[in-house]
Amino acid sequence: MARDAREFGAYARTGGWAFALLVARSVRPGGQGAGETAKVSAKEFAELAGCSADRVLRYYKAWDRAADDGLVPHFEALRPGQEVALPDADAWQGYYLSRNSAASERGSAIAEAAAAEGIRPTKALEVAENPTALRAAIMADPSTARAAQQALLDRVREDPELQAALARDVVRTDDLKKAVASESRSADRIGYVRQIAESGRIRTPAGQTLDAPAEVRQEAERHLSLIDELDEGEDAAEWAAEAYDTMKGLVAETVEADPGLRVTERRQRFYSSVQKATRAFEELTFEDAEDFYEDDMVRRLEELQQAIGSCLAALRSGRGNHPAG
Repeated sequence: MARDAREFGAYARTGGWAFALLVARSVRPGGQGAGETAKVSAKEFAELAGCSADRVLRYYKAWDRAADDGLVPHFEALRPGQEVALPDADAWQGYYLSRNSAASERGSAIAEAAAAEGIRPTKALEVAENPTALRAAIMADPSTARAAQQALLDRVREDPELQAALARDVVRTDDLKKAVASESRSADRIGYVRQIAESGRIRTPAGQTLDAPAEVRQEAERHLSLIDELDEGEDAAEWAAEAYDTMKGLVAETVEADPGLRVTERRQRFYSSVQKATRAFEELTFEDAEDFYEDDMVRRLEELQQAIGSCLAALRSGRGNHPAG
């Protein structure tokens, strides 16, 4: 029991270094022949150990990397049975890659990303090799789901194929499609308020761009500060709707308060409507009119003709009431 306890304590302090030492002091370095050392090949050591040569070589390579960093002695300085001071267990995972996938291009990329995040490569490789476990963690734990969400967003910015795949998933899922539409509407409303607050300009319903009155800009800044102070993850839809409706109302009041602006606005709206009606009528074709002729259709066009005639008469009358030029 005392021996078991000592061995347990040694492994608890040193982790995989204890096993790596067994390999490092017993397996001959590459380039050395069997007659040059008392050590054995990795294959022979594996046969004696009752495990695979790949497993032995992973410990061998971990020790080799650590030796290059000056953390442990090189193989040539070790002899079978020799004891040396071993590094702390926490350093082990930085040198040991326990999976064959780590040697692949994919595994190397995962290991590098793990190092950049300050975590052990083996942890990232384990997750990558077990997507079902990752899914279970995401489904069961909100914090894991949020981490996955952020990682996916970071990845999607640089991966056009993933962008397209996510877009397809969204449009094929009614709930997601509605949620995206709602968020997009909120973002547009917030953008409208932000534009007024930051540029000091307003856009009227008819499309005119004007300097915003000071009180309008101040109100936009107030609403924007309330939205910006919301906690992360808090739904901004209600705040966005209130801010948008308020600013729209203030813009309308600004237009109504200025007689000249009010006339210009009505003129712009009228001309815009005329242009839309003109484009719609110009798109009509009559080569096969006899195929879809109906009395009701003719009646509606006659009514339209009369309305246009009345409109022209009113405009000409109005022109007569204004000075030329």
